[in-house]
Amino acid sequence: MTLEEELSAVGEAAREQARDGEELVAVIPTEPGTGARVYLCAYESGEERAWLALDASLRPVADRVLVRDAVAIAAMCELAEESAGGGDLGELRARLVELRLTENPEGIDEAEIAAAELQQAIQPPPRIASVPYLDALGLAAGRLEGALGQVGGSPFAEAMKSGVGAADELANEVERTYKGPLG
Repeated sequence: MTLEEELSAVGEAAREQARDGEELVAVIPTEPGTGARVYLCAYESGEERAWLALDASLRPVADRVLVRDAVAIAAMCELAEESAGGGDLGELRARLVELRLTENPEGIDEAEIAAAELQQAIQPPPRIASVPYLDALGLAAGRLEGALGQVGGSPFAEAMKSGVGAADELANEVERTYKGPLG
């Protein structure tokens, strides 16, 4: 079964969990460190948002730690995609081409290859937010920063560190608005 087929089945199961007036607005497939598939489902009703996590059997998840882990990996993968290569990888690649044509500095080949590899590492939706995916993005971003001659701290690593708080805030929101018991 393809991921698209899985998400279609999850969407149907998640819609059955909707309360009156709620609309399913997102299904985010994750694989927290446990290797288990967890689908984070977001619902909206007016200005209100609610969440539910479904397991691979399409049953609501009641394990608080597993739900928080799923939220954390989803948030960190999204942040990694948004901050990799300075946030606009297409623009960076265009600037590298321009630099090659105007100045052709030493190491430009390596930088262009690293930027292309990072762009390839970023999977188009739908994709599964997982630790291996996050690691792949981090490695590719690190190679690009090295090829660009980044000295000192890594902007990508700094963005990821600063994102931990936002991921925790999202996990708190999910807990507060969860559509079932969490133990």
